[in-house]
Amino acid sequence: MTLREERVTLAHGGGGKAMRELIESVFLSVFAPPGMEDQARLTEAALQEPGARLAFTTDSFVVTPVEFPGGDIGKLAVCGTVNDLAVGGARPLWLSASFIIEEGCEIALLRRLVASMAAEAAVAGVRIVTGDTKVVNRGACDQVYITTSGIGVIAPGRDLDARRIRPGDVALVNGVLGDHGATILAARGDMMLSADLQSDCQSLGALMEAVLRAAPDTRCARDATRGGLASTLNELAEAAGVSVELDETALPLRPEVKGMCEILGLDPLYLANEGTLVTFVPADQAEAALAAMRATKAGQGACIIGRATEAGAVPVTLRTAFGGSRIVDMLVGEQLPRIC
Repeated sequence: MTLREERVTLAHGGGGKAMRELIESVFLSVFAPPGMEDQARLTEAALQEPGARLAFTTDSFVVTPVEFPGGDIGKLAVCGTVNDLAVGGARPLWLSASFIIEEGCEIALLRRLVASMAAEAAVAGVRIVTGDTKVVNRGACDQVYITTSGIGVIAPGRDLDARRIRPGDVALVNGVLGDHGATILAARGDMMLSADLQSDCQSLGALMEAVLRAAPDTRCARDATRGGLASTLNELAEAAGVSVELDETALPLRPEVKGMCEILGLDPLYLANEGTLVTFVPADQAEAALAAMRATKAGQGACIIGRATEAGAVPVTLRTAFGGSRIVDMLVGEQLPRIC
């Protein structure tokens, strides 16, 4: 079917011919799921392996602007869901994608977002196998919202859990911190700031597989999205019953991000990331994990940022460049920029 309209109308959500034209022209032509049913029927040899487990996750994405340096809401939706599976030790396999589209949204924009999703899905090795579309009145949403759910398979013997962190374990990140949050803030133009930054939005499945092969006793991993590294580490420390000490001089931060945060009074440790994870590994496997990260495209900036210690008065502290120490608390209230 040929879609002649340049913008989405309420008829495209009405369940009739216009809706079918939109779905077939914009979505099915790119995602190419097997058949056109209301559900995907999935088979995978890995599911037959004794001890294999399914992992399932879901997330919604409402970022403004929907296109930004380094990515867009479509790429973000794929990466976010893939990464939630990967940090749990699962091999991501299948995604669903549901779209809430504002009346008046440009069809050309939808095509760009769908193409971006398909490209990132191919990079991540996942298939988008089912989905849904809804059209809402003008002003009821900001152009387009996307909800993705994902299914993966956890191989037998893998058990990543924050409760496995022990004092002495080493904390690693795969790259720079705060790029996504700073990029979104600059892209909105609210603060009249400009910076040569790109979002770190990327899929981390291949990186996690490399880490788990190199460091089989990896304790856990978590992608540091909303709330940034600070909130993520607080969650992990509290779950494990340990404290975490960070080394300020080891934190990978771009000068542009640090400068923007200084101007606006923000702490880069709370800025969102969309392609950065933190993982804890035993000290004797830290160098192997680090080398494995650096051998992947997503981990070339990997570094050790701190370690777990016996539980103290606060979950997370930062050893400053001047030799002092400060508390790194969980995010309280709303951190700007809001990314979802």
